[in-house]
Amino acid sequence: MATDVNDNPLTLTMGHEQLVIRRRYEVLSILNDFLIALWFLLGSIFFLYPELEKTAIWFFIVGSVQFLIRPMLRLASLIHLQKTPESHWQQ
Repeated sequence: MATDVNDNPLTLTMGHEQLVIRRRYEVLSILNDFLIALWFLLGSIFFLYPELEKTAIWFFIVGSVQFLIRPMLRLASLIHLQKTPESHWQQ
């Protein structure tokens, strides 16, 4: 039975500490949602000041692009390309 890449934790070692990230795609999705909220909040605040309007528009554009990333992250969490062992393709 094949193991799901999402079940294998990503471990980053920093000195004597380790950061273990499980369910990577879910973590990426949450971080993406957080950034979307941040860009739209900043864009809304910046729109209150006419001199910052152009920056506000760019925040909204970045947030909108990240809205496009959301379904790609969900799809990537469901579909994963992995190598098959050599024994499978030597038959």
